Amino acid sequence: MTGGRVSGKVVIVSGAARGIGEATATLLAQEGARVAVWDRDRAGAEALASSLRASGHEAIGDGVDVTDRQSLEKAAQRVVAEFGGIDALVNNAGITIDRSLMKMTEEDFDKVIAVNLKGVFNCTQAVVPHLVSRGGGAIANASSVVALYGNFGQTNYVASKAGVIGMTRTWARELGRKNIRVNAVAPGFIATDMTAAMPEEVLAGMRDKTPLGRLGAAEDIARAYLFLISDDASFITGHVLSVDGGLVI
Repeated sequence: MTGGRVSGKVVIVSGAARGIGEATATLLAQEGARVAVWDRDRAGAEALASSLRASGHEAIGDGVDVTDRQSLEKAAQRVVAEFGGIDALVNNAGITIDRSLMKMTEEDFDKVIAVNLKGVFNCTQAVVPHLVSRGGGAIANASSVVALYGNFGQTNYVASKAGVIGMTRTWARELGRKNIRVNAVAPGFIATDMTAAMPEEVLAGMRDKTPLGRLGAAEDIARAYLFLISDDASFITGHVLSVDGGLVI
């Protein structure tokens, strides 16, 4: 596809087999990107990539565990071999294991930090050398509005997402002179498979807390990622873009 907002750019999306990651990979492909679909679910990643190719887009799918640095380096090298380089990375992969502080185990804490925080570090370290050799690029990281104000039962998740904001701003300072922009998206309450399983009264409470009166769609977050890695955001770095329907007002 030509003429899209990221036409010809090679973009990696982690955690892309479903939900926000799937919506992001799909939108980027529709906007002309050559997309690498990364997910721990190899079959899911390959299925999405196959579907995108069937629709006339360029895509590859790979089973990638963001906690496995060797896996990441191998996958990044495959992207370069097949697409000739890397222009952008969307660090979308993440998990939740929610419990109150008194009930949270050390394993609960460590698993979430390993994926949501160290996984972002691992992915970025694997990809940044390729962005540098390309002459620049863009990175968009998944944070959350809970990183800005906390949330009951999410010590591990909030800590990971607050840490992502800190890394985003640090990398924006470090990588700016390499012509690499680094930003984060902070989603509010988003309608996903996870929220679909919640009781209606919980969903109603989420909608009531959101000034726009609805849950966000995965595509709302995908459009934010698209903007941040596109040339439309060429003078934006170190920013955390809240996409939350006004939740933090």
